[in-house]
Amino acid sequence: SVLLVGPLVGRCRHAVFPKPGGDQIGRRRLDTHLIGIATLGAECEYDQERRAFRIEVPQLRGAYMHLEEASVTGTANVIMSAVLAEGKTTIYNAACEPYIQQLCRMLVSMGARISGIGSNLLTIEGVERLHGTTHRILPDMIEVGSFIGIAAMTQSELTLKDVGLPDLGLIPQMFRKLGIEIIERGDDLIIPARESYEIETFMDGSILTIADAPWPGLTPDLLSVFLVVATQAKGTVLIHQKMFESRLFFVDKLIDMGAQIILCDPHRAVVVGKDHQTRLRPAVMASPDIRAGIALLIAAMSADGTSVVNNAEQIDRGYQHLHERLNALGAHIERRDE
Repeated sequence: SVLLVGPLVGRCRHAVFPKPGGDQIGRRRLDTHLIGIATLGAECEYDQERRAFRIEVPQLRGAYMHLEEASVTGTANVIMSAVLAEGKTTIYNAACEPYIQQLCRMLVSMGARISGIGSNLLTIEGVERLHGTTHRILPDMIEVGSFIGIAAMTQSELTLKDVGLPDLGLIPQMFRKLGIEIIERGDDLIIPARESYEIETFMDGSILTIADAPWPGLTPDLLSVFLVVATQAKGTVLIHQKMFESRLFFVDKLIDMGAQIILCDPHRAVVVGKDHQTRLRPAVMASPDIRAGIALLIAAMSADGTSVVNNAEQIDRGYQHLHERLNALGAHIERRDE
C-alpha cells in the first residue's frame, strides 16, 4: 500500500500514511522513500500522535539524488513522483529489478520520459500529465521459485508455464546449486520428479553459501524457500539473509518438525540436509510473513502426517487461491476460516 504514496504526491501534492505493517520480519524504515521525495521539493514529517507520515509538496522539481539503499519500493515511489516533476531527475543507486523495469516501461507508454531502464542510473524528464495505457504485468518470479521448491520437496514433477524466463535472474541457477534439475523449454520450466538432490560445494570443496543481494543478485524473498528445500537435500548449505533481522526466526518451527538447522545469528542459518531419508514431522505452526508462510506450507506438504498452518491470510497476500491450485495438483489441503 505504501506504493500509493508516489502517485499521490505526483498528482495531488499531498499524502498521509502510517508505518507499514504486514510481515513480521523486523524493522522496515521508509527513509529512502521520504528522502527521495523530499529531494524533489516535498516537506516530510512524522506525526507522533497519529503515528503517520505526512508529505506536502508546494512544487515538485527534478533533482539529482543518490539513494542510500537500492530499495525497490523506494525507487518506485520516487519514479512515480519524478515523472510529473518539473525538470530533470537523476536517480543513482536505483533498484533495477524486473518490477522496476516494467513500471518504467509502463510509465513510458503513458507518456513519461525515462532513460536508463534496467540500470541503476535512471534519468527522468518530467512531463505535465500522463495518459492511459494497456500493460501486461510480468509473471511473479517469487511464485515461480516457490513452485520449484514445492516440486523438489514433494519429489513431484511439475511444469511451470509462461514463467518469464529472461526475468528470473539467478533463481533457476541457485536451485540447480541445491541439486534440483530444471529443464528450460521455451518460456516453460519442467522440474522432473527426483528421489534425491545433492547440494553443490564451492570449487575448493567448502560449504555452499546462498545469500541475497540487490538485483541482479538473488532476491531475498526466496531465501525462506531455499532454506526449507535444503532441509531434504543431501549436503550442507549456509543461508545468509542480509536485509531483515527477524526473517529467519521461523526456522524454530522447522527444527520442531525434525529439520537439522543451526541458527547462527538473526541473519545466518546452517542447514544440514536429510536427503529425504527421514521425513519431517507434522506440526501446528503460524505464518509470521508471506515467505516464511509458504516455506512452512511446503514443509507441511512434505511432512509425514497432518500439519496445521495458522495465520494463513499472510500467505494469501502473496499467493492467490493457493490451496485450490495445489489441491488440483494432488495436494490435500483443507482451508478453515476461524
